[in-house]
Amino acid sequence: MSSPEPGWSAEHVRGHRERAFTEREHLRKALRDTPGSQRAVLADLLEFNAGTEFGRAHGLAGVRGADDYRRAVPIHGYADLEPWIERMAAGERGLLTSDDPVVYFTSSGSTGEHKKVPVTRRFMRTSFFPFFYAAWAPMVEHHPDFTADRDAVLNLKHDPLPVPRATADGKPHLGASQVDFGAAFGEPLSAEPGSAATWAALPVPVAADDHLEKAYLRLRLAVEADVRGVIGINPAVVAALPHQLRTWWERLVRDVRDGTALGHRVREPNPERAARLEALASAFGQVRPAHVWPRVRQIFCWTGGVAALYLPRLREEYGIGVELLPAPVAASEGPTAVTLDRHPAAGDLAVTSSFYEFVPADTPITPDAATLLPHELEAGHEYQVVYSHVGGFYRYAGGDVVRVVDTEDGSPRVAYAGRAGVSDAAGERLRESHVVRALARATAETGLEVRNASCRHSPTADGVPGYEFALAPTTPWTTDETERLRLRLDAALAAESPGYRGARARRALAPARLAAVDGAAFWRDWHERVAEGTRPAQVKDKLFRQDERSWRRLVGAPRDEE
Repeated sequence: MSSPEPGWSAEHVRGHRERAFTEREHLRKALRDTPGSQRAVLADLLEFNAGTEFGRAHGLAGVRGADDYRRAVPIHGYADLEPWIERMAAGERGLLTSDDPVVYFTSSGSTGEHKKVPVTRRFMRTSFFPFFYAAWAPMVEHHPDFTADRDAVLNLKHDPLPVPRATADGKPHLGASQVDFGAAFGEPLSAEPGSAATWAALPVPVAADDHLEKAYLRLRLAVEADVRGVIGINPAVVAALPHQLRTWWERLVRDVRDGTALGHRVREPNPERAARLEALASAFGQVRPAHVWPRVRQIFCWTGGVAALYLPRLREEYGIGVELLPAPVAASEGPTAVTLDRHPAAGDLAVTSSFYEFVPADTPITPDAATLLPHELEAGHEYQVVYSHVGGFYRYAGGDVVRVVDTEDGSPRVAYAGRAGVSDAAGERLRESHVVRALARATAETGLEVRNASCRHSPTADGVPGYEFALAPTTPWTTDETERLRLRLDAALAAESPGYRGARARRALAPARLAAVDGAAFWRDWHERVAEGTRPAQVKDKLFRQDERSWRRLVGAPRDEE
């Protein structure tokens, strides 16, 4: 076991564990009376922010309960709140929140990474930290050694930034994974597992936007450690790691042998470990994380959406029997749900963090759209999430769709289903969840597997709109298998989406087409997007791709499998 660093002492580990269990129990207690807990959250945010400019403009001081609130405040998107936020970022106060922002989070969502999400002390204390600590409870409960040993966890989302961008009023503007919550908010226990590992601080200077070299440095140090858990949150980052290992293998072995990285001495030479790594390559040919770290037992990341298609096979890259623990359903703007046990996909609503409303997934979001409260949701149905919290987001439609898996103590448990936007070339109104379920059904019926998938609508040679799918097979498919999959996929899309079924029936939509890509195509695409300067945590799976450059980069001339 590695000796603890300052800030990662036995006392810190014990405190982190106790706080995680305490917050989980508080949330479980609140879930036993979800309606009462939600009334309390709404009353608190109304009282705290009634005197703000937004509060006065919408009469929040006179609002009494959910019905009044829904009449007083329209549903917002980010564009509706952006003028208020930009004024805050320029130094005005008392606009959306009664307390001042300490930092601004960037958004890692698909709608743009440069949003400014104001983050106040009150929001962190009453909304973020209770949810945040509870999320770690299953890990520290079932794998206590992950936190006891600083080098046991490879945290792929941890990305401290020495000099962050700043807003006009001088507040840091950075990703949530780049914030030191201890320094910014007086919460030293909030340090995540793996955030004090020997590779958490880079041993040599690297440009802030050179994310590939930063990834290499951390991997180079981690291959000498006994890693037992991986934190990715974004599953695309977890999927990239096996490819990085193989791509950088010779360089890694050489640097381990010499004690170097990027031409600098960073450790003592380790010829024994280098020889062991070379032996792995000789024995297995294609080296996997399971070979380098044979004691990996858990991966912590989102398990819904497109990732549901490839995570079962990806898990084998990390070892037989490795457990997948779902990361919370959350965005930079606020939390939605957190898994409090070892359910493979579903989480409980963070009912003490935000006031939640829901709109059926097939209903367009409008400012006056009718909403449902948590106790009105039905198992098996999908809904767009609308949330409000004390941090200045009022009836905010963030664009996520959740599926109600079941209920527990009368409160719905939900899983991430995809983004709320629709793809609509001929009235089909396809959602991400339609496509993911159709792909899952078609691959199951044909016995085929994919490493990842993407699609777009584009016209056929005859000018009829249709859908083209880029699928990366786990193993090569024959021509006959590919055609069977195409037919099954087209039928599954019709079964999932009445709009697709109707468009196909009236011949307004052509049959689905498959574009052949090799097994590493999606990883190369991820690698190139990171190389262009986007942080790995923000390079997510893209199911719908209408951007021509993005599509051509993915389905360009086939290359040999790595």
